[in-house]
Amino acid sequence: MSRLKLVYVCSLRNAAADMAGRMITYKDETRYMTSPLEHLVIQLNSSDLGELYELTGVIFDDDLTHSLDSQKLQDYGTSRVACNEEWIYPETLKVGNTPVDELLCCVPSSYRKLPKGSQVWREGKQDFEQRLENKLDELDADVVLLDGLIVILDQLASKQSAYAKRIVNIHPGITKEGSVYQRRGATATLDALYGAQGKQVINWQTMEMIDTEVIDKTGASLHYVDQGIDSGPVIHDVLNTKITPTDTIFELRWNNFQQSLFPAMIQGLHALAKTKITSEEKV
Repeated sequence: MSRLKLVYVCSLRNAAADMAGRMITYKDETRYMTSPLEHLVIQLNSSDLGELYELTGVIFDDDLTHSLDSQKLQDYGTSRVACNEEWIYPETLKVGNTPVDELLCCVPSSYRKLPKGSQVWREGKQDFEQRLENKLDELDADVVLLDGLIVILDQLASKQSAYAKRIVNIHPGITKEGSVYQRRGATATLDALYGAQGKQVINWQTMEMIDTEVIDKTGASLHYVDQGIDSGPVIHDVLNTKITPTDTIFELRWNNFQQSLFPAMIQGLHALAKTKITSEEKV
């Protein structure tokens, strides 16, 4: 059986916000912040996941000509060459015999610099998604794994897309509709942290909050990508992260990666491969 070709797509600015690849302050000690990409590669090398998938590309969408990206990546850059400290994963990281650095490629979402919602913005977004699709075609992607891609896909996530049901997202929260633990969107980790304090932020600009029931657990979900925000069908989720009200954002992020997100990603990819293999056998 041939392995499924897996392409990983991310925003490096999101990994930088996590301090991926570096030591973080954790309670009274320091701990290493493993990125989802690094964990994925380790599992591909050391577990039976490597019998199911072949990592063929790592795409990022950052654009250093965009002032916001440049600011968020000032300590990382878009390659280790431009970084004076540790990058998002070790230089020695390889998948099989191939250095992960050799799999990196940039498809910049430059349209984000344009006035949001304008005609040129819409045309730029369409151009970005077309260039991303062209790159996925070039890499012959069977499965596309999004991790912290700070872009909402439209045409690529449509039911008419050639990549329908082939793009999945690993999200640091429960996305299942109706769950009391549901945490969708870019503020999922902060929502969970405030939720453990019995608070809900209703306006992120003013930080206006209301009192809510204390919810002291969170998790992670691997789900199909649709045109909404973390609203696609769930493939696999894990709810295994206990939150204490005194956790910092980095402490909760570290805990949730280790206890829920990494298991959800790996177990979900196993479940996805089983589904695809079963579908192929029926053809």
